[in-house]
Amino acid sequence: MLEQKVALVTGAGRGIGRSIALRLAAENMFVVVNYFGSASRAEETVKEIERTGGSAKAMRCDVSDFAACGEMIQEIVKEFGRLDVLVNNAGITKDGLLMKMSEEDFDKVLDTNLKGAFHCIRHSARQMLKQKKGRIVNISSVSGVMGNAGQANYSASKAGLIGLTKSAARELASRKITVNAVAPGFIDTEMTEVLSDAVKAAAASQIPFGEFGKPEDVAEAVAFLASEQAKYITGQVICVDGGMAM
Repeated sequence: MLEQKVALVTGAGRGIGRSIALRLAAENMFVVVNYFGSASRAEETVKEIERTGGSAKAMRCDVSDFAACGEMIQEIVKEFGRLDVLVNNAGITKDGLLMKMSEEDFDKVLDTNLKGAFHCIRHSARQMLKQKKGRIVNISSVSGVMGNAGQANYSASKAGLIGLTKSAARELASRKITVNAVAPGFIDTEMTEVLSDAVKAAAASQIPFGEFGKPEDVAEAVAFLASEQAKYITGQVICVDGGMAM
């Protein structure tokens, strides 16, 4: 059994997920870097963690697959004997106006963003219940708090994550397992890099801080919720959005 804490971060090959993985590794946690698309991106995250003296391992799994998530969690517990922190970060977008959105695009986003989190919580909770301790952090979005035109599927999935967070927090609290959500606003990632300057300027004008956040800003909030200092905080949503949703 591994002495140090073990954290699983889904969708940790890039962007916010990578920053979260690096930040948890800096807290001396062994980080399982989950990915589904690019193995090379996940390995880059692992190598970056190792370069800074941390420990990590990449693990492929499609979080929208219930059975595959069960196998991933089982493999983690078999190899390390524990799972202390679960960060449900994996997510996709398939934006479009509601009246033109296909059922397939709606379902795919919910299958990954919302059901994926349920799958991982469902399978990891058993181990955390045995340990009588654990931290679960779900990455929601300001879109799930406020809604966003052209993102009915994404907003619904992220709002659903907030409901899932609160229900799971109530169910697991008696075993000292905390479940919280972090809701990022506009963050400088590959997802926002493709936006035009005009769209970026319009978005920034909605932010009291007047600028986009960094992936590290989100990672800091996650690291706090995963720490011992947050042991009495559960069922909460922390918006890391420069004041957008206040």
